[in-house]
Amino acid sequence: MALAAQPALAQPKKGAPAGKKAGDPKKGGGDKSAPKGGGDEIEMEGDDKSGGGQVDPNEIDMGAPEDKPPADLTADLNAADPNAGVVKAGPLKRTPLSWKDILVVVRKPFLKSRRTELYPFAGTTMNDNMIRHYALGGELAYYLTDVLAVGVEGIYYQAGFREPFDLVARQARRLPTVNQYNWSAALNFHYVPVYGKFALLDRRLVTWEIAFTAGIGAGQSEVIPRDTKFPGFTNLLIQPNIGASMRFFITKWLTVNAGMRDYIFYDKFEPTDRAVGMNETAAEAKAEADGALINNVMFQIGVSFWLPTSFEYTTFR
Repeated sequence: MALAAQPALAQPKKGAPAGKKAGDPKKGGGDKSAPKGGGDEIEMEGDDKSGGGQVDPNEIDMGAPEDKPPADLTADLNAADPNAGVVKAGPLKRTPLSWKDILVVVRKPFLKSRRTELYPFAGTTMNDNMIRHYALGGELAYYLTDVLAVGVEGIYYQAGFREPFDLVARQARRLPTVNQYNWSAALNFHYVPVYGKFALLDRRLVTWEIAFTAGIGAGQSEVIPRDTKFPGFTNLLIQPNIGASMRFFITKWLTVNAGMRDYIFYDKFEPTDRAVGMNETAAEAKAEADGALINNVMFQIGVSFWLPTSFEYTTFR
């Protein structure tokens, strides 16, 4: 009988709801007393201390994990370049960089703004095969900015005949008609659009620039008579000029310049029908003179002295 009754006790009663202990007096429908001695205590299916059913491990709500603060990267950032100046103490606290901390381009080694250029030069004509003029001149220019300047120029000329002048006279039995230039002066404006540098024998950087010039001035030409028994005469010339030059910077107060200049003017020459009793005087010859548009192209080279001899930077790099 005991063996037969034991399986019966292990089954829940039909009237008991699922998940309840069969002998729980509070829930009803079971034995009011627990078995004593000799028998093992039997737990019903779904028994737990909280009184609920069997817990599915897949349905366990573990709860949202607590929000953890981000890792403190201060130690790693402090281990970086201490001169970076980007991260301060504290996690991920950043400050903007300053322009003083960024070096991108080397400053120009030479500034011209508000400085005066004293430019003595020598020159020679290049496009006249009969007569050559050698020139000594100078220019005084003031730079309003680093690329714009205004200046005054003066030139003195010395003429000399070239070999074709004598060859034409001997072969054609005629003397060429030529004029010589005595002096010129001009008001010039300069603009510097190009600036650069190059390495000299891979040892030194030489900076240079290209400047364009345009101006207006006056000059004087003089007729060289074909026959010395007749007097010559002079012409006052209006001379606009254009040109380009290159400047090489040697020190803070010295540069070397070379360039080309075209002086454009309308000149008058000795009349071809000048003879005894015809256009003998200078006034008569000048009244009957033949005119032509002249381009006096000259090559000029010289050195520039800059005042003041030093300069200061007033802006960032």
